[in-house]
Amino acid sequence: MTDLFRLAGAVRRDPEVDAWFSAPEHDLRRLAQPWFDSLRACGPDVRELLHDGHPTACVGDAAFAYVDAFSAHVNLGFFHGAALDDPAGLLEGAGKRMRHVKIRWGLPVDADALNALIAAAYQDVRARLRSD
Repeated sequence: MTDLFRLAGAVRRDPEVDAWFSAPEHDLRRLAQPWFDSLRACGPDVRELLHDGHPTACVGDAAFAYVDAFSAHVNLGFFHGAALDDPAGLLEGAGKRMRHVKIRWGLPVDADALNALIAAAYQDVRARLRSD
């Protein structure tokens, strides 16, 4: 069993996700947008929706990552992050499956390592779908 988190209603480009990023009173959402754009660019089977109020990227209907904006940082979360190789040590969290990366204004981000995590999360869920 692959324990995929399935979300009905994901679409190629969800206008509600775009509206989430453009909300004028939420500057940190714009810090999250380039990372969500990286999720969108993973492949032609990527779909998206707002889940629990947060932009969530799926492979088909299987969630693989999300973004969320808080008052002082952005989280880029991975639904199966505990299974990802993280040589740069970016992932935080101690849950059974999920992990996240915190991104803060003015602090450098290891873009190569974070993009590698994004690609790995996408490929991981694709492989889980094939074995499901």
